[in-house]
Amino acid sequence: MAGAGSPLSRSGLRGREAELAELQALINSVARTGSGGMALIQGEPGIGKTTLLAEVLSQARAAGFSVSAGKADELHHIVPLSSLAACLLQGEQPLLSGDVFADLARNHDQRIWLVERLAEVIEARAGDVPVLIGLDDVQWADPLSRFALQQLPARLRTSPVLWVLAGRREPAGPAEEIVAAAAGIFTTATVPLGPLTGEAIAQLADDALGAAVDERVRELLDGAGGNPFLAVEMLAGLRTAEATDDSVPPGLVVGVRSRLRSMNPGTLRFLRMGAVLGRAFGLQDAAALCGRAPAVLIPALEEAVRAGLLDDDGEHLVFRHDLLRQAVYADILPSARRALHREAARVLVASGHRPIDAVPHVLRGALPGDEEAVALLQRAADDVLAVTPELAADLMTRALALVPSVRPLRFAVGERAILVLTRAGRSRDALSTGDELLAARPPLEVFSRLQAALGGTLWSMDLAGELRRRTEAALALGGALPEIAARLAALRTLALSREYDLAAAREAGETALRDAAATGDREARVLALSALGEIAQNAGENALALERFAALSAVDSAFLPEEIVAHLHMDDFETGRRLLLKATEAGAPRQAMMLWAQGQHDLGLGRLDDADAGFLTMEHLEDEVRVPVQQVNGRVIRSRIALLRGDREAAREHLNAARERLGAKPNPGNTAAVLFLEAVHAEADGDAGLSAAKVRQVQQVGDFMRWRLLRDWVDAAVRMALSAGDHELAEDLAAQAEAHAGRNPAVPTATGIAAQALGLVKNDLAMLERSVELLDAGPRALVRAAASADLGRALLSAGRKQRAVAALTRARDTYAESGAHAAAARVRQALKGAGAGGGRAAPVQRPVQGWGALTASEKKIARLIAQGHTNRSAAELLVVSPHTVNTHLTSVFRKLEINSRVQLANVVMALPDS
Repeated sequence: MAGAGSPLSRSGLRGREAELAELQALINSVARTGSGGMALIQGEPGIGKTTLLAEVLSQARAAGFSVSAGKADELHHIVPLSSLAACLLQGEQPLLSGDVFADLARNHDQRIWLVERLAEVIEARAGDVPVLIGLDDVQWADPLSRFALQQLPARLRTSPVLWVLAGRREPAGPAEEIVAAAAGIFTTATVPLGPLTGEAIAQLADDALGAAVDERVRELLDGAGGNPFLAVEMLAGLRTAEATDDSVPPGLVVGVRSRLRSMNPGTLRFLRMGAVLGRAFGLQDAAALCGRAPAVLIPALEEAVRAGLLDDDGEHLVFRHDLLRQAVYADILPSARRALHREAARVLVASGHRPIDAVPHVLRGALPGDEEAVALLQRAADDVLAVTPELAADLMTRALALVPSVRPLRFAVGERAILVLTRAGRSRDALSTGDELLAARPPLEVFSRLQAALGGTLWSMDLAGELRRRTEAALALGGALPEIAARLAALRTLALSREYDLAAAREAGETALRDAAATGDREARVLALSALGEIAQNAGENALALERFAALSAVDSAFLPEEIVAHLHMDDFETGRRLLLKATEAGAPRQAMMLWAQGQHDLGLGRLDDADAGFLTMEHLEDEVRVPVQQVNGRVIRSRIALLRGDREAAREHLNAARERLGAKPNPGNTAAVLFLEAVHAEADGDAGLSAAKVRQVQQVGDFMRWRLLRDWVDAAVRMALSAGDHELAEDLAAQAEAHAGRNPAVPTATGIAAQALGLVKNDLAMLERSVELLDAGPRALVRAAASADLGRALLSAGRKQRAVAALTRARDTYAESGAHAAAARVRQALKGAGAGGGRAAPVQRPVQGWGALTASEKKIARLIAQGHTNRSAAELLVVSPHTVNTHLTSVFRKLEINSRVQLANVVMALPDS
């Protein structure tokens, strides 16, 4: 067999001149423009993908790229991040050191967090030199690596990073998903490799055999079907075979056998054990599977390397090609393979490998009733749950399938499967699994545990009524352990938080919290505090809600977003800002919910551009992890922002999106939010009657909606009612606002809006003036502007023109500073009506393209990036999420019609004030 560097080692380049030229052009483009790119080399096994990829890597190095490349492995295709780790840890200057990667692995409690950290490392390197990241056999990439490869190109679109993937053709496979995610972001190219021409195959024969090539050999090579690897293996067989008249076997398995026949039996056994372990394997593991000491196998290893079947990369033994491993593997009897995989799983675990490393062997070797395999699958699921919940759910489903229905173990495994399926967003599967187990009539204690496990499932499905029915039934039956009873009681309280009798719900919650404390069960405590926080919010008791959510986030930091929003409801934006900064620095979990909190913070301060970008980024992150929580409310708020700006088309798009998402999560809060948005749109369309009718529908959704939805928007609802001549509705709304103020006397927004609502209903100038005074003590810019506008119009009606102009001018300026240009325009019309001429000129309509199209936030970020800041350093300066910076930056590139940071720097430098 030819060694490295020989013609055979580069045989995949025969007949690939056009494909190589296309890839070279992409390398040159990324280096020249400083923007990203992606290439996918596709073809059947042995067609030359790996050799072509190796040549691309070589050419990129010569062009000054920092190159990191790796290869996914068939038997490691479920190990989280194993494929991408192979890329990042390879090369002369690896993007990550082993220590840094180990630190990432210890801390990756969230997929989004991990991707952001990886992006920072790659972005930093790309700031110095262009980067190429290559991954061979992408069809076997593990789920977390696939997730990262779908997100990272978009995150790094403004950096000179070239992604080169090689894999088999698989419609709707991982490679296609990754390329589809990058399409439209930057240049992508799919390079299919078809069979070589007869001329190229003849060149391979000349490379291998020289003058020995005759017509008989050329006819035999036709059996390779233009596949260079098969042709090379057949040629190698010819070159090493005995000089006889025997015909050359056409099949690869037979061809490999012809080489194995002359080997020592010990070498053959060693190769078969290696083939079971995977394309890359450790000598120690192979020795254990052979039942021999590693030193005894050295001769077998040396013989396999000499035969060209194995390479030694210094850390692992590697089959020189996947097809070689598969050929050796195919020569093992199927029953023996299953037994060897079971033994391989035991060997790997015994030698200290992670459970997930042994899972591929468990999946190939486990039989029903194998409790050892079930335990291993459960351990592996627990290990990967935080970063690949979908994989964890698959592992638990497989574990449950291995447990016969007659065994008690099935209930314990099923309980865990319910929890993991719910965490993965597969709530319907979780519910059907739970109901199937409950139908088996388990003992009361088990019945209670299963119902408790299903509690989170039902809550995520917005089935509060069903959650209450089940928890009450389980508690009534008895037989639950104290900690399970505490969880059931807390879950029942969570269900009660959606009902009308909040006093009874609070009493139940306090009892549940005491039970949780008595049992010391953390989960019960988290559930009880969460329920009590929900109840306090629904009752409009902001201080109590803050107390509950602060206690909750102290127990579990994942609930920090709820605490931040509770601070905002108390008008404590300074503490909210401090906690947001802390979360940004620490990489807090639930980053989508953290963006929700950030958006609420920016909206409250009147930063409409930042709020809109934050809610957009939140939706993207929720889409990425497939856990939609705030998408309805996010679209509702973005629609209102668009109306304030005067973008009716965008506002209508957001309304339609909110309606569509309501179908997936039709809980009372989402229903009320969409109804209220429809009321706002009806008002904007001039249909006062419809807007008032929609507000009445909001009232009917649930009493508690008045606090959650109308907390900051009741003034708008009052104006709608008055415009429709529905004074009774307006008075009811004002009474609600007054009751809310009574519950929150220390919150300027609550007391100020109550005075504003009452002033509007009674047309009371003194009360409207009082509302402006109260709201001046609060932080909410848009709320202050609305109150000043109401006061100005009332003063105009009363003939007090000078004071009216002052109030209206203040409202106009506040709206304009926030970017609420449509609202400012309406106030400007009132000023003209007062004979004041509208004051400052209306802002010129923002263009669609060019520097003038950028928002204030986008301009800040553009200047920072042009100065050399990374997304993270820019985010730290602006106290926002790096994800939000990326959202702004994507918009900047689109509006400026550029593709790289270099181009952005040139644009900024050319500005008159730069």
